Amino acid sequence: MALEYRLTLAGETPVDQVAGRAFPEPSERPTGTARRLFAEHKEKYGFNVTIVAGKDGYLGLETDDGPWEWEPESCVRVGFRLDKFADIPWVVTNMLTVVRRVLDTGAEDATFDFNGDILLFARRKGELTKHRRDRWWEHYAGADQLIPG
Repeated sequence: MALEYRLTLAGETPVDQVAGRAFPEPSERPTGTARRLFAEHKEKYGFNVTIVAGKDGYLGLETDDGPWEWEPESCVRVGFRLDKFADIPWVVTNMLTVVRRVLDTGAEDATFDFNGDILLFARRKGELTKHRRDRWWEHYAGADQLIPG
């Protein structure tokens, strides 16, 4: 079983722009068709990444306060599939570095979730709110500093 994380950005930002924000080095950028890009980064970063544009999005996630739903009209999802045999703290640091780049280079409302079930943060109107602080953010050294909030 793999570990999967997903960054969801509200809006119609083109996937190639999101790929450029996530991976500034052109040789590392996911490639593919206009609505779906993919890159295998297991050796270098410990994960594969898929970037997909969509319409009529739906997320139903657990938060610190109970169930939460979000239905963006359009969105771009950046999916991270982690190598379960890699050094997970190292992989999480690499993944959060990519997430931070995307957040720092755009103002979209966003969510970041684990396995499609657990909300780790939501950014609405520029304000980022973290969830699972004691069970996730404090578990990975440096995670809280990589994504302030």
